[in-house]
Amino acid sequence: MKKLYLNTYFIYAIFGALLSIFFTPLSYASPEITTGWVTNPQHPPVQVRLVLTGEKDLANHTVQGLLEVKLDKDWKTYWRSPGEGGVAPSVNWDMSSNVESVDWQWPMPKRYEFLGVETLGYKHDVIFPLSIHVKDMNKPVFLAGKLTMSSCTSICVLTDYELALDFNPTKLTTSTDAMFLYNKGYSHVPKSSPAVTLDKVSYDQNKKIVTVVATNKAGWTKPDVLIDGHSKAVKDSSFLAPKVTIKDQTLYATVPVTSWFGTPKLVGEPLQVTIGDNDLAVEMKATATDEPVIIPNTNNNLLEIIGFALLGGLILNIMPCVLPVLGMKLSSVISAKGLEKRQIRTQFIASAAGILTSFWLLAGFLALMKFSGQALGWGIQFQSPWFIGIMIAITVLFGANMLGLFEIRLSSNANTWMASKGDNSHLGHFIQGMFATLLATPCSAPFLGTAVAFALGANYITLFAIFTALAVGMAAPWLLIAIFPQLANILPKPGLWMDRVKTLFGLMMLATSVWLLSLMTSFFNTAVVWAIGIAIMLFILWQLGRKKGRKSVIITTAVLLLGVAGSLIVGSLTTSHWAKPLADDHHWDVLNTDKIAEQVAQGKTVFVDVTADWCITCKANKVGVLLQEPVYSALSADNIELMRGDWTKPSDYVTGFLQSHGRFGVPFNIVYGPNAPEGIPLPVILTNDEVLNAIQQASKK
Repeated sequence: MKKLYLNTYFIYAIFGALLSIFFTPLSYASPEITTGWVTNPQHPPVQVRLVLTGEKDLANHTVQGLLEVKLDKDWKTYWRSPGEGGVAPSVNWDMSSNVESVDWQWPMPKRYEFLGVETLGYKHDVIFPLSIHVKDMNKPVFLAGKLTMSSCTSICVLTDYELALDFNPTKLTTSTDAMFLYNKGYSHVPKSSPAVTLDKVSYDQNKKIVTVVATNKAGWTKPDVLIDGHSKAVKDSSFLAPKVTIKDQTLYATVPVTSWFGTPKLVGEPLQVTIGDNDLAVEMKATATDEPVIIPNTNNNLLEIIGFALLGGLILNIMPCVLPVLGMKLSSVISAKGLEKRQIRTQFIASAAGILTSFWLLAGFLALMKFSGQALGWGIQFQSPWFIGIMIAITVLFGANMLGLFEIRLSSNANTWMASKGDNSHLGHFIQGMFATLLATPCSAPFLGTAVAFALGANYITLFAIFTALAVGMAAPWLLIAIFPQLANILPKPGLWMDRVKTLFGLMMLATSVWLLSLMTSFFNTAVVWAIGIAIMLFILWQLGRKKGRKSVIITTAVLLLGVAGSLIVGSLTTSHWAKPLADDHHWDVLNTDKIAEQVAQGKTVFVDVTADWCITCKANKVGVLLQEPVYSALSADNIELMRGDWTKPSDYVTGFLQSHGRFGVPFNIVYGPNAPEGIPLPVILTNDEVLNAIQQASKK
């Protein structure tokens, strides 16, 4: 009977070969070796075919192939572990010749539920990559098998399909179409990933729950966890849908276990853990232990983050980026003297609305980038010279207005955009609030960094909720005055001092313009940028000098500015004679993750600094910690390698590095070493002790 069965396969193979000779176009350079679509007349909704790609590995005696299955409408078939019901597809290759074995790879399945029964499998079109292990690559191969496949809708059908191919491994040529299908299927097959680690797998036999703890450097979005294995105890068990808790970059999944054979005994059993999340599909192996796992309580996590966002937004009001804008706000408060409470309230509500609108626009912009798959980051608008140029123009205009270069009066026939910036109009206060927000983004703080990182890694609703909290925190002082307008009466009465205060804050605003101008040197020639900047400043001083009653003040200011500039120049040339100069910066290599691994493998410690010229906190960390003792000497040690990622301009590489560690902004510092190959992240604001401790811990052997 077996001989007759074998002869039948040979007849099919010869007949198929004759058909291919007569019907294959002569111009087809890389013919696809396939069984063609095979169906069972008793079950038409399912078609299968076996295809060879033509790719071969002579050294390892393997040939690539694939099994493609098409299922009509709502029919589905099953994964290697089908769940609570169903039968996994299988092939009996015993009738093959010159074949050692065939490895079957399984794409990531989906969950299906019907009448309370949960299964794992596939619908529509699924491709299973195959690796065919050949005994002798110099001899012909006859690949023959019977595929047994269960397919279900509201009913289930178990069907057999006869598959047969013959080929000569050494004469195979690659088929482009077949390789496309193979790669399509292989892209969905779970694999190992250096970004994902399986930290622990624990089984509580009393509760019949497996707990999986895994870490993803890029963070988790909406992961699914599948468990199966090869041992009898594992095969006799069904692992249901997990309950997932995410804390920072760590996933905690509790998976209920059921079995028809009583209470499963899984401690000590080898398990395969498969995790799918968006485009990520990873598979790892572990042995189940009975060690208890404490799952963090994240019920209040969002509330805590919102609290951080409120506090971070409030702190932004005193950061150096926003401080000059406070001058404009204070000027508005002074000008509000004598107004009715209703007028004071509406003006301050307008400022708060400007802050809120600005944060919502930022959130919308980031959400759009996130939706389109673009890189996200806090402060990325300062990577654009156009944005910086607009901010320079605005700060110069505001500063010149405060210094009295031009007076702004809102009248019936002067309602342009510029005519509403300096008076008590609601639009003026609204734009001041928006302007303060845009200037605030280069400044960071621990609370703000935590909240923004959480928001950029969360869903869209959470992103907008956190950015709203940031806005409310920053607008809190103005909302307070809007609620209690009588607070405006605490300020002293208007007088000559108001003019002097406005002059002070005008100079502060021009100083902000100078800082913004310095950022343009990253994009354009430094000499040209500063020449334009000096010309603008001299023009402003000249125009102010022509104003009646201002000449002496402006001349004095110009002399003072020139004197300060001269002092700085002379001081920089003679500082070594009268003061301890700031140490020269270290030599930093360009950030390269491959070199990090190489250096750590050689026993060295790698200190990574991701920074940007527009980041105020980055500058503070550099001047206050990295260039100061004892950190400066520690970073100069022979066993320390320094790498720096520059995020001043857009960089996909640096952005990817940040996001692989769950960060979305700068500064970011991390220390790698023999005892910390995954790295020890440092806080946003550095201290000597934290840097030294991280270096010591990473270097410890």
